[in-house]
Amino acid sequence: MTTVSKLRPLLRRAIATQHARPMTVLSKQSAEEYKKQNYNSRMAATGRPVSPHVTVYSFPAGALSSITNRVTGMGLSFGAVGLGAVEMIGGSGAAADLMSSIGSNGGLVTVTAKLVVGFPLVYHYMGGIRHLVWDNMPDTLTNSDVETASYALVGASAVVSGGLLFM
Repeated sequence: MTTVSKLRPLLRRAIATQHARPMTVLSKQSAEEYKKQNYNSRMAATGRPVSPHVTVYSFPAGALSSITNRVTGMGLSFGAVGLGAVEMIGGSGAAADLMSSIGSNGGLVTVTAKLVVGFPLVYHYMGGIRHLVWDNMPDTLTNSDVETASYALVGASAVVSGGLLFM
């Protein structure tokens, strides 16, 4: 007796005892009504809770650090394009004149401008160094080490950016 012939009666019994649920067929009218209801009202009608979204959960430090690294990179790119556009539209030296006029507006404006440029530059640069370390030393890529490195990245970037404010 082959294995298939031994399994055949078991499969027939399993199939015969299963209770198949009929397929739900929606009419065009009920499908349209279903589409008009939003998710919250459908869940309220069934008595089920609405699924939580990402705002319910707290992101790990590594994820926040990665997101911040991407945002600072985008900000630096937009700033470089903007500065290049000022130079192209205003002519030679227009970007230097713009930076001089921002620097001569007073202490608060100057410090804010330096921080807006300095922190993303330092953070993104140090984030790149962190990734080079991870690429060359994958043993340091554990959850606890990633969290520690993320906090160290934020702290070091704040300290270095604060130091750059005095230049």
